[in-house]
Amino acid sequence: MRKEDCIFCKIANGEIPSATIYEDGDFRVILDLGPAAKGHALILPKHHFDNLYDLDDEVASRTLVLAKKMAGTMTRALKCDGFNLVQNNGTVAGQTVFHFHLHLIPRYEGDKANLGWTPGKASPEELAKIAEEIKRAE
Repeated sequence: MRKEDCIFCKIANGEIPSATIYEDGDFRVILDLGPAAKGHALILPKHHFDNLYDLDDEVASRTLVLAKKMAGTMTRALKCDGFNLVQNNGTVAGQTVFHFHLHLIPRYEGDKANLGWTPGKASPEELAKIAEEIKRAE
């Protein structure tokens, strides 16, 4: 299924040109127009899913397998020192295009990509309470 007004559906299906580094019947991998680091790419399913919550399990599995393959290929080609996989869901989490996509971000010693956070603190009691809340919601 495609969504007619979705820019990523149009890119994934070749209606809008992109710097494509991989394509098969279900996915297109493109270089990001606003890269966090050299070689920053996006895995785009050709079918529309708004976010991770809407993604079917088979596509989710194949996305991670493709991410592993692309990370290896990109690491060899770009000689990067590390790699981030980033996936945002919802505006508050940084999602700006509401078509599921996975960021592949090569990392280089001394690069300026800022993907971290300041670690907080949680007591063992707080962690146990949160774990129980999550388990009850399954």
